[in-house]
Amino acid sequence: MYNFNLSVLLSGQYHDWLVAGLLLSIKLALLTLIFSLPMALLIAVLRLSPVSIFRAAAIAYVESIRNVPLLAHMLFWYFGAPEILPEPVKAWLYERNVEAASSVIALVLYTSAYMAEDIRSGIRSIPKEQMEAGRALGFGFLDTMRLVILPQSLRLTIPPLISQTLNLWKNTSIAMVIGVGEMMYQAQQVESASFRSYEAFSFATAAYLSISLLITLLSSWYQQRYPVRSA
Repeated sequence: MYNFNLSVLLSGQYHDWLVAGLLLSIKLALLTLIFSLPMALLIAVLRLSPVSIFRAAAIAYVESIRNVPLLAHMLFWYFGAPEILPEPVKAWLYERNVEAASSVIALVLYTSAYMAEDIRSGIRSIPKEQMEAGRALGFGFLDTMRLVILPQSLRLTIPPLISQTLNLWKNTSIAMVIGVGEMMYQAQQVESASFRSYEAFSFATAAYLSISLLITLLSSWYQQRYPVRSA
């Protein structure tokens, strides 16, 4: 009968591996979130721009990213993209943590495409008369967005953005395919070195579940604290 060895999770080398993987997963999620939010906001505004070339570029970006699996993005930015760089740049990159950099790039591009659609939906929920009123007051498109539309729409958009953050947290596990030492990678390493698969993957499951529930509770708290009211 299999005996669950709790000491593997509480102390020792394997404990250190798992904790290091958890911390790296959190860092990946936070870095991705920091870069994704402003990028998603820019893309959402461009999709509604009166300039057709900006709209077309934003649509092409969103559709090309959202219709390719994250795994393919991850593999491309690790195996494919560095090969087209100049040799000095490529050598410099491979001397650093190219795996983590590639995973962040892939996660940022992927997450920002989905967040941009959520932000765009929030913007479109604002009555178009408010845009017209801003333009009538002499504001340009960007000023009307910045001063009138976005302050209202972003409040409506926060709950779906929190949901996208939950997806982002789970998506960090895909970085293991390119050798990033995040939590699933470290759990697999512990399993390979100790054959304690139940303990290793129990830790990973509990960690993913705990942070996912924390994000879910944050979303529920926000919706109760700031309920969406109909006009």
